[in-house]
Amino acid sequence: MMKNVLITGGSGYVGSRLIYKLLDETTHKIINYDISLFGDKHLPKHDKFLYYKDDITDPKKFEEVITKNNVDTVIHLACISNDPTYELNSKLSKKINYDCFEDLVKVSKKNKVEKFIYASTCSVYGISDSPNVIETNELKPITDYNKYKALCEPILQKYLDENFKGIIIRPATVCGFSEKMRFDLTVNILTNYAYNKGYIRVFGGKQSRPNCHIDDMCDFYKKLINENITQFNGEIFNVGTENLKIIEVAEKVKNVLNNKLNRKNIDIRIEESADIRSYMINSNKVKNLLGFQFKKTVTNAIEDLCDAFERKIIKDSFSDEWSNIKVLTKVQENRNKNKL
Repeated sequence: MMKNVLITGGSGYVGSRLIYKLLDETTHKIINYDISLFGDKHLPKHDKFLYYKDDITDPKKFEEVITKNNVDTVIHLACISNDPTYELNSKLSKKINYDCFEDLVKVSKKNKVEKFIYASTCSVYGISDSPNVIETNELKPITDYNKYKALCEPILQKYLDENFKGIIIRPATVCGFSEKMRFDLTVNILTNYAYNKGYIRVFGGKQSRPNCHIDDMCDFYKKLINENITQFNGEIFNVGTENLKIIEVAEKVKNVLNNKLNRKNIDIRIEESADIRSYMINSNKVKNLLGFQFKKTVTNAIEDLCDAFERKIIKDSFSDEWSNIKVLTKVQENRNKNKL
């Protein structure tokens, strides 16, 4: 049964897609709590949708919103995501990604929230050439972004009990179309270059990444919202489908444009890269314990993006607004100017 759901970071790439999907089938409130550093003009207008443009690091405001709206499920997506964006302002990033986390959990528990679903990241495993990285593998984060994502996990688990249940998700790199696009994610970047510039830039190419279609990711969140998770309280789940080398993603992009759009001359240009991050995950646990079935593929994500380009839903795709790191760079520059 659908509940009153509060999504932190609901203005973002995954959050906004999830909000649209939830609004299609709910009679309950869907609440977005997000300061929206990366924009909010894409958010829906709907009588069941509430938007609080507030700071995640303010526990009093967060508590006010929780109590006012009788929230029983929190999906915590808010963060400064991925390594380069995090490192632009590591102090601010740590404040958002880690320092405020325990307060959010404590406020949620105090005010009778029933479920707290935390989006960690599968990059907490660090670099690995194993094709079978499961949830019990040792965590070896190699950046502060990974490290603080990992450190939040035991904080949540510490507060869980029979009345306050939680699930930790380690998502793969998400791909595909969203109402709030990001073109700083692997599949999305390569598709954007292929469609709009006629070539694909691949940095390195041999690094492996796990991937997950954004619609599958949202469907998994919906499943956790709607189902009784008592027997899975405190569990951690990898969520991803295809483990692919970057060059394999590029080949898939080229094939889609060739076969679906008759674009025959897409070049793949390989350049050197200092990025050595490479890892693969096993998501059998989410299938075996929860019975969740992934329905879409990386190829579907590429097709969805090409369709959005064809229908001109996405315009000016190389604009800074589609890249979190470029948006945050501008925010940082403006803050520095104001200090002068």
